[in-house]
Amino acid sequence: MENPLISQLPTSESLDISALSRLFDKTTNSYKYIFLLSLLDIINRRRFSSSQSISFQDLIVEMLANAWYPYSFCKLSFGSQDMIPSQIERLNLNVDKTSIKGDYAGKENLRANISSQKLDYSLMDYVPFRINTAFFRGELRGLVDSKVNATVIQLSNQHFETRKPLLKYSDDCLSVIVHPEWIDYFKINYSIIRGWISWEWLKYMQKCNPSTPAISNKLFAPIQRDSLKNQTEYWKNVLEHQNLTCIYSNQTLTTDNLSLDHYLPWSFVTHDLLWNLIPTSKEVNSSKSDNLPSNIYFDLFVGIQHTGLIVSHANMTEKTWYRYIEPFIAELRVSDKSDLLEFEKLHKAYTSVILPQLNIAMSHGFIDNWLYRSPHLS
Repeated sequence: MENPLISQLPTSESLDISALSRLFDKTTNSYKYIFLLSLLDIINRRRFSSSQSISFQDLIVEMLANAWYPYSFCKLSFGSQDMIPSQIERLNLNVDKTSIKGDYAGKENLRANISSQKLDYSLMDYVPFRINTAFFRGELRGLVDSKVNATVIQLSNQHFETRKPLLKYSDDCLSVIVHPEWIDYFKINYSIIRGWISWEWLKYMQKCNPSTPAISNKLFAPIQRDSLKNQTEYWKNVLEHQNLTCIYSNQTLTTDNLSLDHYLPWSFVTHDLLWNLIPTSKEVNSSKSDNLPSNIYFDLFVGIQHTGLIVSHANMTEKTWYRYIEPFIAELRVSDKSDLLEFEKLHKAYTSVILPQLNIAMSHGFIDNWLYRSPHLS
């Protein structure tokens, strides 16, 4: 699988771009992807200044901040050999998941939260040094693994001005300096380089999560969640012609207290398609959060979707109705739009799509078997 837009890195007359392109060869964990991505983020935040070294602490904080969203929010696997998830689990992070945006609702707060805690420096045992091995393949060939780090440090610092590897190391090996010419290269080609790293990380994460949908939407938090205006108008139109009750609480629904629930949590599907959205109250929706509903709700879920389809079909023009149901046809893989109006066919379609995805989400750590408990009941 290749992305032609980013498979060819920009050339340079003075830098070894082929070495850069080899950084992710034979990668068995996520460290290199997240390290390089974090290094680039720090350089960008410092406005591509080459005058400052970058401490291992800053790199650890940035790596954990970048890994938090795909691991903690979207519950992706990083691979069996990866230590980043266990590092995140050890942190006592107080993050408001309801306000997640592309900057983690202020990524500064997340970084500050991580920085205030005791960090495990074992993440830096290998990756800051192995990231430079591509620049010294000849010298490192056949070398026993226990001697690689020390040799990389010696070669990088000795040939920093001539071979121009990506990094050199401080005397105490607790910080790195990025070569000024690489910083200039990153500044000129920032979007391309970040896209290339993200693409390579995506390919790795797809191998680790082969059955999980929409991996590309789960590596980075969206800058802004899409509006549910059209989906809300659909269900308000249904409510104007048909009384509905919440499938979780059995409360009568009104347009004044209408909220839309992602039956499969948004953090798992990362979309707002109508086939996965049902009306509920704001109180119930808040209670459900990103939990997986108990199977006792499944038939009710299909039932309210069927009611919505029947009522909307009867009260919309054919053109308007088709615009709303396109996601149903595509995602539920029904052969004809009329199948959506037959409960048995709709139920069969949902069974083949929803139930396997619920099992996948459960295997990735989403809390299952959620039941609504009214806070007003003792």
